[in-house]
Amino acid sequence: MTLAEISLGAFGAFSGLRLVSYFPQIYRVARDANGASAISYTTWTMWTGSHLSTGCYAAINLGDRLLAACSGLYALCCVVVIVMTAIKRHRYAGRTVEADASRSAGSAWLRITRPRAGVSRHCSESARFPSMP
Repeated sequence: MTLAEISLGAFGAFSGLRLVSYFPQIYRVARDANGASAISYTTWTMWTGSHLSTGCYAAINLGDRLLAACSGLYALCCVVVIVMTAIKRHRYAGRTVEADASRSAGSAWLRITRPRAGVSRHCSESARFPSMP
């Protein structure tokens, strides 16, 4: 086996693994309930640019359509992660605003129902709120 055959085999194997490795990330973003906060736009955008530039270089300078197609597919997977993250964050931001509004509306109720200062939580209800004469 020649060095060229070994490097082509390694490229094929790791390219397949790389492609498959995007799917768990896409799945995690899809299932995330916190706005995909662990996803870095900077990192995924850099990976997208790297794959696109590799694909362009392979197509234009090397005439290697296989490498260009693989790089294009990797870039597409990165774009899917970026778009799904943007959608998740947009939806999460809407829920956060609604939750903040409901908390603000409920805070007056919480202030009213809290025990008065200096009153033990363990005292009886009649001791906390004595009946009026």
